Amino acid sequence: MKNTSRFIALALALMLLTGSLALAENAQPTVDRAGNEIVLPEEINRVVSLAPSTTQLLIDLGLQDKLVAVDTYSAMYYEEVADLLQYDMMTPDNEALALLEPDVIFVTGMSFAHGENPFQPLIDLGACVAVLPSSYSIEDIRLDIAFIADVMDVEEEGAAIIAEMNEIIEAVKAIGETIEDKKTVLFEISALPYIYGPGDHTYLDEMIELIGAVNVLDGQDDWVFVSEEAALVMNPDVILTSTDYIEDPIGEILSREGWDSVTAVADKAVYPISSQTSNQPNQHIVEALVDMARAVYPEAYEVLDEAA
Repeated sequence: MKNTSRFIALALALMLLTGSLALAENAQPTVDRAGNEIVLPEEINRVVSLAPSTTQLLIDLGLQDKLVAVDTYSAMYYEEVADLLQYDMMTPDNEALALLEPDVIFVTGMSFAHGENPFQPLIDLGACVAVLPSSYSIEDIRLDIAFIADVMDVEEEGAAIIAEMNEIIEAVKAIGETIEDKKTVLFEISALPYIYGPGDHTYLDEMIELIGAVNVLDGQDDWVFVSEEAALVMNPDVILTSTDYIEDPIGEILSREGWDSVTAVADKAVYPISSQTSNQPNQHIVEALVDMARAVYPEAYEVLDEAA
């Protein structure tokens, strides 16, 4: 009986939502970043963002007042949205989301990690769910920014953010191309016993190349599990880590048993990179890019504007 009541409540809420979309004047179909056709209402005033990278972009675009709910991580990371309603991006409460009557719900590929579309009940009944697949390249991130800015009718602001990104990337690239003695880099996004790092076709791999270094995981696709034995054989010159779930990630690496012979550990060339700027695929990756450049080649990149 309880499940029946919840279904009826959801159905009624979605009927209202679908009706509001159908009545919107000049509502136009468009295609989201996953290739799905969606219909946007004429005005977008109520937005749900279920990905921290999207939430941060919306804040930077000056649109935080349009947000009515976010994912739990967004609320944890960004004080501007800490008081909003919060939902799990992996197992969303479709009924509660429908009752918010959002004009658009932004989600990412992270929500589809289990293989099913958890938002299908909303989509089937007419909710505007805009999907941004997990971004693997810097170009993907640019396209994500442009798409969200277009949906929110702030194309100029989005273009300005992309232009600023490009300016910093080009400044780093210009110096990176002059580096002749290239260092090898292991970028850890998690620590022992489960070391993971970026392989080919990831934006972090692109960023390592842009600064003029060599990714020790070149030749391996996607995000790569690295065994301890393999990491020792790779013998990186520098280790970068965005691990933020242990108290002292740098100390953990420097104190690993049997790692004394690894060049990065012997030289104490182990540096932290913010997980907030490196793990969230949006415009703030350029901050991580600059930090990576300065960590690996401090002398070459000391000319970079400190405000970058």
